[in-house]
Amino acid sequence: MPSGKTHDAITFLFVAPVFAATWKLTSSFPPALIVTVCFAFGGLMFGPDLDTHSKQYTRWSIFRYLWYPYQAFFKHRSRWSHGLIFGTFLRIVYFMGALTLLSFVPAFALAWHTGGELPNLIEFARLWSAIGEYVRADLGEYAFLYVFAGLWLGAASHTIADIAGSFVKTGRVSEFL
Repeated sequence: MPSGKTHDAITFLFVAPVFAATWKLTSSFPPALIVTVCFAFGGLMFGPDLDTHSKQYTRWSIFRYLWYPYQAFFKHRSRWSHGLIFGTFLRIVYFMGALTLLSFVPAFALAWHTGGELPNLIEFARLWSAIGEYVRADLGEYAFLYVFAGLWLGAASHTIADIAGSFVKTGRVSEFL
């Protein structure tokens, strides 16, 4: 398997081609920028190796504890963490859940401490919906699709490099090609 430095180099190598391909497909700068930024973020911070103590994991610095339950639940290189189909989707769902909990717990503690009204999950769901409406109004109807595409491409570059590395190490390069 490639090292963290190799995965980073692959991410940086493909930033310009991802931008150019997205611009060519959409004929628009904002989608190309969104996909490219999310590709870089996906390759450097949000990739499949968050299921282990990795370079991606340590880059989260003080927020890396967010990924500990993810690491405990998913086995390294499982189809759920490294899979091309479900890996990125599951990380997004997990991360959105973690963000919701991280925002809900302090709000709950503050309300409890001050004797105010306790928030409920329906209010948080409305807030996420309002954020989604704002993003779609400001960045376009397909903004979330562009975000997902960029994150997926960043993670896919990592997984494909891992697969290629496995074939090279085992001497089965011709099977990969």
